[in-house]
Amino acid sequence: MIEMNKNGLPDKKSVKARESNALKFLCVVLACITLFVSVVCVAVHARNTKLRKDLIVMQSGESSPATNAKPVDATQKPGTIKPVDTSAPTQATTEDTTTPQKAETPGTIENPTIITIDEEKWHLTLVNSGYRIPDSYSPDLVYVCGSGERLDRKVAEHYEKMYNAALEDGVTLTPCSGYRSYETQERNYNRKIDFYVGQGYSYDDAKIKAATIIMPPGSSEHNLGYAMDIVCVDEWFEDTDEFKWLQENAADYGFIMRYPKDKQDITKVIYEPWHWRYVGVETAKELKESGLVLEEYMGVA
Repeated sequence: MIEMNKNGLPDKKSVKARESNALKFLCVVLACITLFVSVVCVAVHARNTKLRKDLIVMQSGESSPATNAKPVDATQKPGTIKPVDTSAPTQATTEDTTTPQKAETPGTIENPTIITIDEEKWHLTLVNSGYRIPDSYSPDLVYVCGSGERLDRKVAEHYEKMYNAALEDGVTLTPCSGYRSYETQERNYNRKIDFYVGQGYSYDDAKIKAATIIMPPGSSEHNLGYAMDIVCVDEWFEDTDEFKWLQENAADYGFIMRYPKDKQDITKVIYEPWHWRYVGVETAKELKESGLVLEEYMGVA
């Protein structure tokens, strides 16, 4: 309560004291609001980080690199190849860069065409929901760029070259998800089918819907060991310097963005700016110049 002076006017000291108390109260309120907002921001950031990690695990089918990745050899410099199993026979590395013959008739999700890889044109091997490798296929795998991710040995050397070239330009093409086993792909695909069935899709429709995001086992280029998901598995990757570098330079090292945004009706796969597949330098440059995807190039679109 404001005291009055002998003239019946508000006492100046009383007014100043009241103003000072009001200011202190306002400061306390503002501090509480700021603290509350900070706590909320931290919680939201932690939740988003967990969701992103969960998405990476769901897409890659591998354990989170932060928890279950194979340990990296501290003596291994980035850009070197660490062999996994040198006892496995090395597949042919000859690249026939002539225009390929039309692939055999594709199958369906229910009845896919099981392919045999042409060792002379291995880099043009086409897999999708209609073409699959047998479940017995076993690539010769090596670790890449000092990470816990692996690629087929023939592809790894080209990824290493691209990775090192990008580093010189200040860009890091972090390996996010490389080779996946047939069993891992099968487990992830079935999990995605169950998800869509739970959304109300019929089982047959759920299988088709699931295949646009996670390929059926044997249909994924990750099963071949020919493709790498780079940096992340999220569409925001298209806004990064890494993506811009890949668009400009990846073809020089034999890699293509396998699933572009404007070809989803042909690839039957969602837009994946993070997924880059090795097809050989000459073929990659032809595809980049023509705007074709591998199905069109192989004559089965």
